[in-house]
Amino acid sequence: MEVTVKTAQQLRLTEEEFELIKQKLGRTPNFNELCAFSGMWSEHCSYKNSIKWLKTLPREGGKMLVKAGEENAGLMDIGDGLGVVFKIESHNHPSAIEPFQGAATGVGGIHRDIFTMGARPIASLNSLRFGNLEEDKTQHLLSGVVHGIGHYGNCFGVPTVGGEIYFDECYHTNPLVNAMSVGIVRIGETVSAVAKGAGNPVMFVGSATGKDGIGGASFASADITEESAQDLPAVQVGDPFQEKKLLEACLEVIQTGAVVGMQDMGAAGIICSTSEMSAKGESGMRIDLDKVPTRQKNMKAWELLLSESQERMLLVAKKGREEEVTKIFSKWDLPCSVIGEVTDDGILNFYMHGQLEASLPAHELVLGGGAPQYEREYKEPGYFAEIKKFNPDSIPVPLHLKTVAEQIIQLPSIASKRWIYNQYDSMVGTNNASTNAPTDAPVVLVKGIPQKAGQAPKGIAMTTDCNSRYVYADPYKGTMIAVSEAARNIVCSGGQPLGVTNCLNFGNPYDPEVYYQFVHAIKGMGEACRKFDTPVTGGNVSFYNQNPDGPVYPTPTIGMVGLLEDVNKKMTLDFKNEGDRIYLIGEWNNDINSSQYLSKICGVEYSPAPYFDLEKEFHLQQVITGLIANGDIQSAHDVSEGGLMAMLFEKGFSRELGFNVNSITGAYWDGSPVRPDAFWFGEGQSRVIVTVAEHQIANFIRHMFKCEIAFAELGTVTSGEIVVDGEFWGTIDWWKDKYDIAIENYLSKEEAGSALSSI
Repeated sequence: MEVTVKTAQQLRLTEEEFELIKQKLGRTPNFNELCAFSGMWSEHCSYKNSIKWLKTLPREGGKMLVKAGEENAGLMDIGDGLGVVFKIESHNHPSAIEPFQGAATGVGGIHRDIFTMGARPIASLNSLRFGNLEEDKTQHLLSGVVHGIGHYGNCFGVPTVGGEIYFDECYHTNPLVNAMSVGIVRIGETVSAVAKGAGNPVMFVGSATGKDGIGGASFASADITEESAQDLPAVQVGDPFQEKKLLEACLEVIQTGAVVGMQDMGAAGIICSTSEMSAKGESGMRIDLDKVPTRQKNMKAWELLLSESQERMLLVAKKGREEEVTKIFSKWDLPCSVIGEVTDDGILNFYMHGQLEASLPAHELVLGGGAPQYEREYKEPGYFAEIKKFNPDSIPVPLHLKTVAEQIIQLPSIASKRWIYNQYDSMVGTNNASTNAPTDAPVVLVKGIPQKAGQAPKGIAMTTDCNSRYVYADPYKGTMIAVSEAARNIVCSGGQPLGVTNCLNFGNPYDPEVYYQFVHAIKGMGEACRKFDTPVTGGNVSFYNQNPDGPVYPTPTIGMVGLLEDVNKKMTLDFKNEGDRIYLIGEWNNDINSSQYLSKICGVEYSPAPYFDLEKEFHLQQVITGLIANGDIQSAHDVSEGGLMAMLFEKGFSRELGFNVNSITGAYWDGSPVRPDAFWFGEGQSRVIVTVAEHQIANFIRHMFKCEIAFAELGTVTSGEIVVDGEFWGTIDWWKDKYDIAIENYLSKEEAGSALSSI
């Protein structure tokens, strides 16, 4: 088959890239080789339009044990000879086409990134975005994605402990499905994704290869169009029971010491794992593709190279120990075949039945090697002009705050997500320490530490956060807020933030306005991460989240982990006792910008990001850490979507306790009286609601004055009554019912019933 520029373009390579490939090879590639470059130079694998900016992020420091990008996931020291391994990735395009398998295989893939390093996954989280919940398409996508996440995670045996979900029109065609996995490993027992040692065997382990997922990396590097359904073969098919066996077999074989290196066959399949492992080890490989176990007959070389069939690993073993490795995988009833060997020439040679099908320099295929790197043009988005026009005085102050509060707690982005989380197993493995005690960030026990006398058990706090409406309004400030909220959630749960993994979801990078959003989001992320000493350990860039109607909101999702040296000192968010005092810590302000109240209740699409000051945020978190360490508070909950009023309700729902609160009399901001809607429903940042028992009040107030931070008493916890500024608003159980069933009321009876049966 003659390979031409047109062939390259059909494989989503540009004419310039085709010429670059010919230059690097010194000849015209054959079709198999061009397919390999297509997969490896796709945006999904090469980060060609983002890597220059990603390198500006803080990538070292803190308690990092490996540099960012060196391994499949981040690794940070948590003491006692243990490390926490974590990563977040997207599976957006597959989920838009086939939501069940798209989401399920996203969960499977991120877990493999964790256990391929030798860590046992202990928890998973997700960050999801969908369109208008009133539309049938959104309900179909939501139902499929949630079912896929629940199915894979529940069968695999790792609890889904937390996450976030938002609904906005811009995600109608292109939902976002970001999955995060967290694992624990003993330091010194990790495995690197490297191939070295000429003559060492290269082994294929795990499920047999089929034609599902072929071209998935390239598929993920293009906009969603009406024709995208034709790309259904690019969506992988997962088997969580097979992955469970693969997990146990991989962890067992690592303990033998026979493994040199190992990598998941993720995006771009065999060509990706062979090239990346070889490039990292400055080696090459000779691979016999006809020795790859298959479940379909007569697969061609390019199909074998690019298939993204799930539950597969590429393993380099020490020569002479092949039988030892094979026995372990046979015990777990998993295919295991020697398909080649490591060479020392840096070249990947792929054979079929003795015939050379492709010969490629490994270094030229990979990110950080020969893959191209671009810096795209960017300019300020045109819609910024509309944002600058916003005048809060044009929004009339509502006469009936209770009516507004009732509307807000039933918004899909704020209301209870029980229809979703009841489909997830959050308790499997008995690690989840937040099951019956809600925390701002889920806390998971660290097991396997030999306990010394009097030593407290450790915990890992983890979260995913990003308010994409804030980022849309101001990419720089909005992304700083995303990092800050993640850290704030961990701090409010009693943890110390450690590090970040990110999933950067944006539109088409060739659109200058989209690229402006990306560049300024990276700048904001870098500044906030440096402030909190939370280096970026790695993650995922997902461009092309765009359809003919335009891009999604810029959504740089932040996954963060934190450490609790004593899990018994975790702080929960819920009211504890009738009579406890309720305090607001942090500045109250006259700000309704980009709030759920302004956008969903008032119908204002364009407004600035909410008030935020990074220095004040950092100071607030230090104050909260001190209060928890001193035992001066009963609960802590940060103020986020829905504002102060929504957070008060959330604090009351768990134990069905109410509150009697008053707006702060004579409150002023910049010399102007604070609007009541801004006070109760505004989303100005750097604020936390705490409750304080009678015996703690003196120490609490002393600490507040010592720290020189704004705070005010709002009222008291009640046995169930809701009273706001002297007006009786009913009882907490009435509000809880509205909050709990809001999402179910949007869904069809069939879809709602599938989860309600388990409630």
